Amino acid sequence: VEMERARAKMPGHYSGSFAPFTAGDLMEYTLMSTPWHILGAGSLGTLWATRLARAGAPVRLILRNEARLADYRAGQGLTLVEQGVEQTYPVVGETPDSPEPIHRLLVACKAYDAQSAIAQLHHRLAPDAELILLQNGLGSQDAVAAQVPLARCIYASSTEGAFREGDWRVVFAGHGYTWLGDAGHPTPPLWLDDLQAAGIPHDWASDILTRLWRKLALNCAINPLTVLYQCRNGGLQAHACEVATLCAELAELLECCGQPAAAQDLHSEVQRVIQATAANYSSMHQDVANHRRTEISYLLGYACQAAARHQLVLPHLQQLQARLVEYLRARGLASD
Repeated sequence: VEMERARAKMPGHYSGSFAPFTAGDLMEYTLMSTPWHILGAGSLGTLWATRLARAGAPVRLILRNEARLADYRAGQGLTLVEQGVEQTYPVVGETPDSPEPIHRLLVACKAYDAQSAIAQLHHRLAPDAELILLQNGLGSQDAVAAQVPLARCIYASSTEGAFREGDWRVVFAGHGYTWLGDAGHPTPPLWLDDLQAAGIPHDWASDILTRLWRKLALNCAINPLTVLYQCRNGGLQAHACEVATLCAELAELLECCGQPAAAQDLHSEVQRVIQATAANYSSMHQDVANHRRTEISYLLGYACQAAARHQLVLPHLQQLQARLVEYLRARGLASD
């Protein structure tokens, strides 16, 4: 209805039933009509795409190549399963070579794919492009921002749970929250209204780096151990001393890196997350179980590199990284 109202108020379409078209209306119409380009058809990318499409926002799903696009077009679109109810949305698919300029891009691929994926799209990015970076860990965000110095890069941290049931089908597994922020430009973007309309719980965070560091520490304390012990998150309750030791070292690292707020009560939150997600397998555990590359370089690797830069000796954290690298190599998986 709002889209039709905006169209009716466009110059050349005015009828006496609406007020004359104003500059504010033009801004509103531009925001509503700017497509959401989604890079990454994984669980979170698909979850955002379906909810935005459900709210009436124009969405474009960028797929790896023509073969993937043909596979996608052979179906009906993207399917969202929420509380046992499924709905399919005919989201438009395209490849990186499509000609349409990109003004708003959700980067939902893995951290290790982000730079190469952005390189493929660099020629399509409009001068005022905004990129929402939804990667795990730290390191990939700064690397992407350096690739596109004219674009605005907004960092995101999400606790939402979803998993794929096939390529074009996503199950919404757990309500969470997404924090977004831009440390260099604190003014929130107007398109946050799209997220509100799409039912994506979110907040604009002035402390986005603190949130990213906090999530990094949580992931470092939980994910690698679930891989090494081949257990669900709840299985770490049997390794409480090891978890506590890691949390102490991670808190020391956060303090040294200028993130005291991220270090506060870290062990208590790790315990809470382990209990709250006891039946779940961590994302890193799922990657290893499915013989996929992990994001170790952007989690443990990033933490250990930060410790080395500050000449911090964190023996348990460094030993954990060595154990995980050996574990991955023994199974023929990438260790970077």
